[in-house]
Amino acid sequence: MTSLVKWILILFGLISVIANIVIVCLYSGRLPKCSSKPHHVFKGKHNERSAMFADLSAEEYLQVRDYMSNQKDLDISVNALTKPSGNFLFLIDLLLPRKADALGYLDNNKPKPVREATAVVFYGTLGHIKEYVVGPLPNTTYHRDVTVERYKEELPINARTVTIGEYALIFKFINEEVFTKLGQIMKESFDVSKEKTLNGFEGMPRGVKSGERQTWISFFRDLSGMYIHPVGLEVLINHESTNASLWSVKRLLYNGQYFDSVEDLIKQYDAGTVTKIVYKPVQNYASLKPKSKPTGLSPQQFYAQGKRFSVKNNHVMYLEWSFAFGLSSLTGMRVFDIRFKGERIVYELSVQEAMSVYGSITPGMILTKFLDSSIGIGRFAHELVRGVDCPYAATYIDTFRYIDVSAPHRFRNSICLFEHNTGRPLRRHFSDFFSNSYGGMVNSALVFRTITAIGNYDYLWDFIFYQSGSVETKVHATGYISSSFNVDGNLKYGHQVAENTIGNIHTHFINFKVDLDVLGVENVFQTKDMKFMNVSLPWMPERYAMVPQLVEAQLKTEKEAALRYDTKTPRYLHIASNRTNRWGHQRSYRLQVVSFTGDSLSETEPEEKSMSWARYKVAITKHKDSEQTSSSLYSQNNMWTPAVDFSKYIEDDESIENQDLVAWVTTGFLHIPHAEDIPNTVTVGNGGGVILRPHNYFDEDPSIHSPDGVYISPGSEGNCENNKMACLAEDACSPVVEPFTYNGFEGTMKFEE
Repeated sequence: MTSLVKWILILFGLISVIANIVIVCLYSGRLPKCSSKPHHVFKGKHNERSAMFADLSAEEYLQVRDYMSNQKDLDISVNALTKPSGNFLFLIDLLLPRKADALGYLDNNKPKPVREATAVVFYGTLGHIKEYVVGPLPNTTYHRDVTVERYKEELPINARTVTIGEYALIFKFINEEVFTKLGQIMKESFDVSKEKTLNGFEGMPRGVKSGERQTWISFFRDLSGMYIHPVGLEVLINHESTNASLWSVKRLLYNGQYFDSVEDLIKQYDAGTVTKIVYKPVQNYASLKPKSKPTGLSPQQFYAQGKRFSVKNNHVMYLEWSFAFGLSSLTGMRVFDIRFKGERIVYELSVQEAMSVYGSITPGMILTKFLDSSIGIGRFAHELVRGVDCPYAATYIDTFRYIDVSAPHRFRNSICLFEHNTGRPLRRHFSDFFSNSYGGMVNSALVFRTITAIGNYDYLWDFIFYQSGSVETKVHATGYISSSFNVDGNLKYGHQVAENTIGNIHTHFINFKVDLDVLGVENVFQTKDMKFMNVSLPWMPERYAMVPQLVEAQLKTEKEAALRYDTKTPRYLHIASNRTNRWGHQRSYRLQVVSFTGDSLSETEPEEKSMSWARYKVAITKHKDSEQTSSSLYSQNNMWTPAVDFSKYIEDDESIENQDLVAWVTTGFLHIPHAEDIPNTVTVGNGGGVILRPHNYFDEDPSIHSPDGVYISPGSEGNCENNKMACLAEDACSPVVEPFTYNGFEGTMKFEE
């Protein structure tokens, strides 16, 4: 055998060995793909009757729009750029059925409630706003003016939200009447040119009394994250008239100094009596582009045996839970007919309002009190980013909305749903005395989420369903703080967070509606707390000790049950049934409020009526279909005479004993901005919510029946019968990863054709 042949054979042998090693390594460690089909067997079926709570479909929105626009006597435009002087179909939204009708349909085979919509029209030609009930859906044939029926009075036109059509005119007005006329000042102070502009951010309310529509607009550099780049220019415009040719500039603030007109500012600037702002380029410290190159991946969640929840249309099933859901353009997230083990616990759990009150020395912030439902909380629920806003493997749901548009908009993947391991046990005990054992259970819960980006702030809304029978609704805030230019005296209202930039102190108040039905609609409201009592010891009567004792009460009227933030409230608050559990205690659900709110606005302030719900940590009222929401679309722009004043729900002081009760819960936090809010506020510690917890509702903790329980006794450590973790390796699989997509910029606001 020649040397060449010998070397060829050796080389061939080496290649064969290496190839076999590679094949063994590749295939011996390869895992099967995780099943997309759930191993879990669902109890019951999806409730088709939940469709009455479903948001309007794109087809239904179009039916209502076309029906309304075809009513010649209404003279309505559906063009999103309709001027304030026109008549504009601003909003179409689902009209929820009357509760008695809904329960009759759900529980007693009564007729299905007629499906109807609410249509809101801004009548610029007539100077008022109208709300119509439009129906039935499908095949719309009628409309009915319900404005006075709902609000007891006509709605003035200046209570309307600023529409895209009005914004387009405001931008044009600012450019022509301010930027162009201040050409030299705009260039020298802010480097404004034909290619470079400033962006405006409005203060609200728009004035100091009913009927006014005068808005302070603060200006910011045209950079991403503009909200923390104030430049020191603020302008007050009067746009009360629906005729834009009658609008005017009322005042200006330049570098802390007020001017009566554009001409006044020019005159004093040229005379040298103004402290000039000299433009200086800055690095965009507001940019969210990572300063370090992303490397590696954070831990990811996947479902080894398929998802244990199911979504069909607007109905969800998860282990022992089921519920229907919707997303209102105005108020945002809401769920209905929440059941655990087949029993209804909650009829409605919904977001009502998000409010902030700001402090500042500059006019753009000094009077600002934002009421977000007047802009639309659900309106700004855009697409969620897979793997960041929600786990990558979550289930994503599209929504449709019709608000300030010409046609319904589809918002892809704007709701997500996922089962989440919280990383801490729901319960556990290690027994070290007398007998040895371990029992525990992972805290795995279903999360129903959307995120709304309302101007500078992003709110994360979560409804969480636990296997213990508890439901939690909570909100976390992130996004950009609002800021103002640093002028003398402004440090009383916040901290400096960047050059010439003050982060303004503000409150966050969030209101939720909690319509609990505990074993029916005849409930009572109870409180429990503790007090120390000096008691004699039974075996030593001469000796006394301070011992905590249970204190219980049942509140009888709405005024008694309006629990203010500025007073001490009992720590246990219950909606209870008159039926008892095995141990003789009334079956109830507890409202546990998690809140770090600042002080609410004084009732002496004229704007407070529009946010009177914020007085109360919890307020209990008798259910009325006419008291559907705690705020309204019109509260922001007519704070002084609000269409809905929540305090009036309590004034009639009705009995709340053995009645259908609604809890209105207020939570939130005080925000004093600081350097770490740059570029964005983080969600950690910035939030609040309410937990609905069973309290003597069951005879024992229902999670003891969960398939997630683990029990280990000496000698059974590797036994899989009561410990699925022991056999996790056998169930290991490789997740099926869907391709990443994002279409979130499709639904953004457009101010031109």
